[in-house]
Amino acid sequence: MSGTKREHPKEKESLHIRNRHRDRYDFQKLIASCQELAQFVKLNEYHDESIDFADPEAVKALNRALLMHFYGIGYWEIPAGYLCPPIPGRADYIHHMADLLAAGNGGVIPVGEKIRCLDTGVGANCVYPIIGNHEYGWSFKGSETDTVAIGSARKIVRMNPSLRDQVELWLQANPREIFNTIVEKEEKFDLAVCNPPFHSSAEESVNATLRKASNLSGRKAVAPVRNFGGSNHELWCEGGEARFIRDMIFESRRFSDNILWFSTMVSKSDHLKNIYTALKKAEAAEVKTIQMGQGNKKSRIVAWTYLSAEAQKNWTASR
Repeated sequence: MSGTKREHPKEKESLHIRNRHRDRYDFQKLIASCQELAQFVKLNEYHDESIDFADPEAVKALNRALLMHFYGIGYWEIPAGYLCPPIPGRADYIHHMADLLAAGNGGVIPVGEKIRCLDTGVGANCVYPIIGNHEYGWSFKGSETDTVAIGSARKIVRMNPSLRDQVELWLQANPREIFNTIVEKEEKFDLAVCNPPFHSSAEESVNATLRKASNLSGRKAVAPVRNFGGSNHELWCEGGEARFIRDMIFESRRFSDNILWFSTMVSKSDHLKNIYTALKKAEAAEVKTIQMGQGNKKSRIVAWTYLSAEAQKNWTASR
């Protein structure tokens, strides 16, 4: 009944066990870390402190507070209209990748800057390097095709001393290439992460945004206001997620000796069959699918390597 205080589960059990966001948001602690959040926190109909998740500015303020409170970030800003990703889900990806590396390291998560990660499509938000460096001390190389986004990410790194010597950012001049020109001949990366564009056209992206806005507000939305933002190149590309990942797989074959584990988020389970077919054609030695869940949303990570079990052991020993 409206107005009745709701009982909430103690933890968000769908999130990874090491995820710092399994508990409900403590808005007073978050406001103590980021005063700007206070203006967006209100009591909802159940008398719980919350924000309007349909408001992009409120979502951005929450993200900033989470990054400041949990990950030691002093400055975080993104240009208007650029993707403001949900932090708990991004943290889950990093923690699952840590488990993947641990599986080949006697169950011990490898930590420190010698563990190098490639973030293809780092975005204006630079979130994966922030979380991966804070949680495990990993160093990152991020690539981005958008000049505004790479400028924003570079400012985030420059303004946060803990990131300056740990994150390098490169502009990918050819939007059809993913690893080429970014991964140098002798470079080694223990893992590569990626959030591909979801949609195959601007129209599909707008329609998805309208559906999401309607679900959040409880009434039909007619104007596409993206609560998590997102510029065109971040949300859609020709062929959408399926084509982007297929292209990534075929290109990854050329860098089989440079990267131990390639990985990508896959938002649509319907795409898995074609992804597995592409990986078989590319002759991946091992493929893993890792299920993820955040609230009602289900997604998964597909990870692959071209190295045999013996070659993986040799790689780990050399690191």
